[in-house]
Amino acid sequence: MQYQDCAIEVQADEAEPAMAYADRPDLFAMELSSANINAQTGLATDYLNHFNEAIMLLEMVGSSPDCLSDIRDWRPMSYREHFLESRFNGRDLAIVAYASADPAARASLDDLASTMTNVIEATRASMTPDLPFQTAGDLAARAARWLKPLVARAGAVINGEEDGDAQAAADRLMRQA
Repeated sequence: MQYQDCAIEVQADEAEPAMAYADRPDLFAMELSSANINAQTGLATDYLNHFNEAIMLLEMVGSSPDCLSDIRDWRPMSYREHFLESRFNGRDLAIVAYASADPAARASLDDLASTMTNVIEATRASMTPDLPFQTAGDLAARAARWLKPLVARAGAVINGEEDGDAQAAADRLMRQA
C-alpha cells in the first residue's frame, strides 16, 4: 500500500464519525462534551498539555541542569499528532472534531501553537552545550514567561472565549518581553 492510499484511508476514517452525526448535531455536541471537547469550537484543551510540558521543563532548567536534555528532546507536535500519541480517552473523537471544528477557532489555535512552537524551538536552539548554566536558566525562564500567556490565550480560543487576532496578540507579547 502506498503512502497516498494510507492517507486517503485515514481521512475517510476521520470523516465517517462526523458524517454519522450530520442529521443529529445535538448528539455530536453531547458526545464532544462528555469527552471533554468544547462542543462550540470542536477543540480540546488536552492539546495544551504538550506546551505545558515544555513550560514545566523550561522552568526547571534554572534549578536542574538535567532538564536541559529534556527540553532539547521536546519535539513539536500538531494537534492531530498530539492526539495520535495521547492516552486521552476521547482522542479519536478529538481528531474527528478538529477536522470539522470552527475554522476561525482552529486557525487561531494553529497560529498560537505555531508561535509557541517557535518560541520553544528558538530557545532550544540557543541552549547550546557551551552555554553557561545560569544563562541557560535565565533564557529558559524568559521563554516560560512568554509561553504562559500564549497557552492561556490558546485555552480561551479552545473554550470559545477568544475572537481576537491571535497572531497580533502574540506579536504584542513578544515586543513586551
